[in-house]
Amino acid sequence: MIAIDNKLVSDLVVEEKFVCDLNRCKGGCCEDGDAGAPLETEELDHLNDIYEIVKPYLTEDGVAEIEKQGRYQYHKEFGWVTPTIGGKMCVYGIRNDKGIIHCGIEQAYRDGKISWKKPISCHLYPIKIKKSKKEDIEFVNYEPREDMCHPGCVLGKKLKIPAYKFLKEALIRKYGEEFYQALEATAKHLESTTDHKHK
Repeated sequence: MIAIDNKLVSDLVVEEKFVCDLNRCKGGCCEDGDAGAPLETEELDHLNDIYEIVKPYLTEDGVAEIEKQGRYQYHKEFGWVTPTIGGKMCVYGIRNDKGIIHCGIEQAYRDGKISWKKPISCHLYPIKIKKSKKEDIEFVNYEPREDMCHPGCVLGKKLKIPAYKFLKEALIRKYGEEFYQALEATAKHLESTTDHKHK
């Protein structure tokens, strides 16, 4: 475990290799789960602010579910989440002609229509953040799905890219540049000591 301020980062975040392989997983994390994407409280306002701009990017089914369920909903186990279509794909998901699910919010962001990329939980995946109930501590864990994320683990190993490097932009977005620099320095130190042991 790596401690940076009040964050406890799993060693797996720096040790495991990971690069999303969308051609293989087809964006399965956008439709495979017990609920929609977890949302931070301040992200609810973002969804309200951007919805009308993002709406044209979404599927008819997605829009219909949003108008029925709302732009977000409260789940007793996971807190605020995005709604889903029939308990599967996120309402903000769009499937292309290759069967790959992309985020309608992110597409609007890439087109320069909005300045908010997508929920941070989606941006960070397969890193998941859990907050302790009693103390102000956050656990930063590496939790890829065994089957769905297997191609990403294989590609990461092939390219030799650790999960924290692949998720650099998301980690900086969540915790800031200083946090990432501290994490990177720790990762390099651990790597050098491991290399030294193997020599």
